Amino acid sequence: MSKFQFKQFSIEQDRTAMKIGTDGVLLGAWTPIENNPFSILDIGTGTGIIALMLAQRSFAEQIDALEIDEDAYEQATDNFENSPWNDRLFCFHAGLDEFIEEPEDEYDLIVSNPPFYAEDYKSNSEQRDLARFQDAMPFEELIEAAALLLSENGIFSVIIPHKEEENFLALANEFELYPIKITRVKGTPTSEIKRSLLAFSRNKTPDFLIDELIIETARHQYTSEYIELTKDFYLKM
Repeated sequence: MSKFQFKQFSIEQDRTAMKIGTDGVLLGAWTPIENNPFSILDIGTGTGIIALMLAQRSFAEQIDALEIDEDAYEQATDNFENSPWNDRLFCFHAGLDEFIEEPEDEYDLIVSNPPFYAEDYKSNSEQRDLARFQDAMPFEELIEAAALLLSENGIFSVIIPHKEEENFLALANEFELYPIKITRVKGTPTSEIKRSLLAFSRNKTPDFLIDELIIETARHQYTSEYIELTKDFYLKM
């Protein structure tokens, strides 16, 4: 089953190593858009899921996506073209380092579900490894790019392993990007925190929101918070 049907769009994912997972959907649904972004950049778009979710949620007129893997780039482009918002979505086939060499624009919202397995193991699929491993896009490179491309009142939003949170916050601080919201994600009430959703801006917010999201209480028994977050997207929510 390569096609994934959401309420307002569908995603083909047969050509990309990184299939749709909870992380991307969480980030697409959670990312703050209260600054009413005109322009959005999705770094490492994969299937295009996050860019498409933000097209549905926002009135942004320019939604750019960046993808280095050729198969994923072609897949994202097709998914964009087949969506209701194809006039607002555009995918660049480039690495982040190339993209920032001649920055064209500033963006009001930058999102990324970055590849993040820094551990020293590799699967036997080179394409999947490129999608999964941090050596494809180190956090520092991502944060530096966000600091360069973010508009004055822009928001930068990511999902990362919880164990990397402290390190990521410290790196962001070096580039004068400050947290405005942190949500720590657990699979079940008794499991440990697995992911951190982080949103940053250029302005310090001393009393920013920190909360926790639990996805399910038992197998396929989703919490009301998770349903509330994702109900505009998942067919069965």
